[in-house]
Amino acid sequence: MTVRPAPDLPRRPDGELPAPRPRETRLRALDGLRLVAALMVAAYHYGGRGGEVTGSWGASAQHQFPTLHTYFSYGCLGVQVFFVISGFVICMSGWGRPLKSFFASRAARLLPAYWAAVLLVTAVFALPMVAQKALSPSDVMVNMTMLQMPLGVDRVLGVCWTLWAEVRFYALFALCVVLPGASRRRVIMFCAGWTLAAAITQTAHQPLLDTVFMPEYASFFIGGVGLYLVHRDRRDVYAWGIVVVSFLIGQHYAVRSLWNVSDPHAFAHRTSLGIVLVVAFGFLAVAAIALGWLSWANWRWLTVAGALTYPFYLVHEHLGWVVIKVLHRDLGLPSAVTFALTIASMLTLAWLLNRFVEERLGPRLRTALNRTL
Repeated sequence: MTVRPAPDLPRRPDGELPAPRPRETRLRALDGLRLVAALMVAAYHYGGRGGEVTGSWGASAQHQFPTLHTYFSYGCLGVQVFFVISGFVICMSGWGRPLKSFFASRAARLLPAYWAAVLLVTAVFALPMVAQKALSPSDVMVNMTMLQMPLGVDRVLGVCWTLWAEVRFYALFALCVVLPGASRRRVIMFCAGWTLAAAITQTAHQPLLDTVFMPEYASFFIGGVGLYLVHRDRRDVYAWGIVVVSFLIGQHYAVRSLWNVSDPHAFAHRTSLGIVLVVAFGFLAVAAIALGWLSWANWRWLTVAGALTYPFYLVHEHLGWVVIKVLHRDLGLPSAVTFALTIASMLTLAWLLNRFVEERLGPRLRTALNRTL
């Protein structure tokens, strides 16, 4: 057997060799965690809240799920779990990548399924037999830009407020880390600077600063970035410090916004301990993946689950309302059966969107953006 000599590594200006970058492999457990977070949000939208889903069930979801509705109400924290995952993934995908490639990959990942979901939900809501309000053509066109939130336009997809938070995170990370070139020191400074800026923003009461630094959600993204640093070097004290501080701040914001035991009109009463435990689950699950403790979860179907998560997340809420009405009110199926079949139908639709939209348009859009920028 012939042994090939290792290629020379470029040296830093001080003559030292750079720290070796860990070999990236597919973290399939992270794909599975994505789907878990999406199913948490779906449980919240179908059985853990009031609002428009009540019309689909014909009565409050509290009556449909007398015991489970309280547990389902914690499902909204799946969004915070998503943000931790996003911080990890964006740091991993942006490391060593030029800005053009980073932008092209993000656009190709987000836009095709999003465009298809906006058009699909608009078309379904426009049907005479669907008792849901469709937006005007003008508002739908603005929604195609993904900028409806800052422009004050009604949303086609209720979940797209989280995409607006994601886009702002991408912009901050691209400008502060990807553009100048990712390094451990730069990422640490980015996390520290954003944490401080978010804390100052909380006291400044300036809408512009709130929009840019997102104090309510920043710590979850930052915690995910810190966990990627842990993935690169589990002995990195600074990385662990970022993770711990982010968790402590994140649970504070989650409890402050979601704790409602004192509200007599609340759909379901969440406890502060329950909220903290769900937030801790998100951080601990990503930490276990970062440390390699879940490397045994390497089944190929988890990659499929990860691929279905984004389109499922986009369409499950509004189209789920339609399916619930048909199955429960029109066909008379029991609540539990309706719930399970609605989840299954949305996963099937997500597979179709992934197969015929994302897999076909995503690579073409990425290639076009990489070529023209």
